[in-house]
Amino acid sequence: RITDGDGGMTINGRALDNYFQIERDRLLIEAPLKATETFGSVNVWVRVNGGGPTGQAGAIVLGIARALQAKNPNLHEALSDGGYLTRDGRMVERKKYGYKKARKSFQFSKR
Repeated sequence: RITDGDGGMTINGRALDNYFQIERDRLLIEAPLKATETFGSVNVWVRVNGGGPTGQAGAIVLGIARALQAKNPNLHEALSDGGYLTRDGRMVERKKYGYKKARKSFQFSKR
């Protein structure tokens, strides 16, 4: 949820710096706000679950970008130019029968 404010960011009830220890993830989350020049002028509340920290950061970026676009459609061009409205479509490949994992075979023994 995005509202006008002083730039506060809350993720699952915790501050951004408290939730994400890796600087790269924090910068990634702030990127769509900086690209649209709304950083420091809106408050952001996020609820996210599943995946790891970097995957959650990517999901938060997409959510923030979509919320900014819904709030102000004029920001669409700046968000799409930065690639913030594009979902990462990579998924885990399923395990196949006859294999140890998705592509890894069982150990082969000649005798």
